[in-house]
Amino acid sequence: MSKTLNIAALAGDGIGPEVMREAIKVLRAVERKFSLSLQITEAPVGWAGIDAAGKALPDATLALCKASDAILFGSVGLPDRDPTIPKEERPERAALLRIRKEFGLYANLRPVQLPKALAHACPLRPERQGDGIDILVVRELTGGMYFGQPKKTEDYFHEEPQANADATVLMKRAQRAIDTMVYTTPEIERIAHVAFKVAALRRHKVTSIDKANVLENGVLWRDVVTKVARQYPGVQLEHMFVDNGAMQLVLKPTQFDVLLCENMFGDILSDEAAALAGSLGMLPSASLGKASGELTFGFYEPAGGTAPDIAGKNLANPIAQILSTALMLRYSFGLNDAAHAIESAVGQAIAAGLRTGDIYTPADTAARKVGTREMGDAIAAAI
Repeated sequence: MSKTLNIAALAGDGIGPEVMREAIKVLRAVERKFSLSLQITEAPVGWAGIDAAGKALPDATLALCKASDAILFGSVGLPDRDPTIPKEERPERAALLRIRKEFGLYANLRPVQLPKALAHACPLRPERQGDGIDILVVRELTGGMYFGQPKKTEDYFHEEPQANADATVLMKRAQRAIDTMVYTTPEIERIAHVAFKVAALRRHKVTSIDKANVLENGVLWRDVVTKVARQYPGVQLEHMFVDNGAMQLVLKPTQFDVLLCENMFGDILSDEAAALAGSLGMLPSASLGKASGELTFGFYEPAGGTAPDIAGKNLANPIAQILSTALMLRYSFGLNDAAHAIESAVGQAIAAGLRTGDIYTPADTAARKVGTREMGDAIAAAI
């Protein structure tokens, strides 16, 4: 490939810089093997951005993202520092949510797979794991309660209950929090098409998650998804309430192929599903925007957080970040062979018994506990 692919690498906070370093190491190995031209430019974001330029998403970082073909993201936020600044300035809102909105990243794809070699890491009994767990969560990213307005906390006065009905009525100051959940037909149609298209390439089943028995949003969601499904006669559609979906993920996860969720439900269920793979450190994600010519702009990040308790200790699992690069090569650049090479290399490292602490158990006598760098080195060497 002669075209230079421009990648913005935003490591962020906590373990972000460590796992990003290993991901870039693997990308360089792929670049050599497949004769690619990758321009990888690093920039601060999150608290790294605040410390460097006074805000979680510095202007220079945003400009870099706009000039790039894809964003490779680490993680942002530090629990001990986040409460020290206003909510709207904290990394989660000021950087992560803003990037999603700025680039129209409406579709989040989070694959959840449990390799047989890591069956011991799954919290479920072997009989519930079946022949293996392979779920793709498709989550709508730019609508719902996370973005709906108004969103605020305000003071109000309420009547204080009195023991004596004839007593003077007392008014007491209190607070109330308001979040607004909004979805439109085009937003639901757009994400539903994504789910049905990927299901057609997998096991041909979409489970649409809603709360149509309580929420008006859920009624509209179910109606629109049902209509979109008619355009995909080869894909089975089932509807499931979110509370039942949460239970079924534990009772029988093998029944699921593609889970289609609105923003908040997808956020919650994708983390629950992630636990089935044994560790968030194993799970990548892709957030996709509109296609432009041959390229689809995307934002790629691991499913886990900053894990500040293990930052800088060579303990973090870099696999989720590394697998996110595979998703980037596949969805943004159409480089399926290169993406497969990364996924195969990860599989080889796992098959060889290499384990970071989050997926290690002493009971597995064939396993060897390794650190962040060692895991990255092994995967890069297997490319």
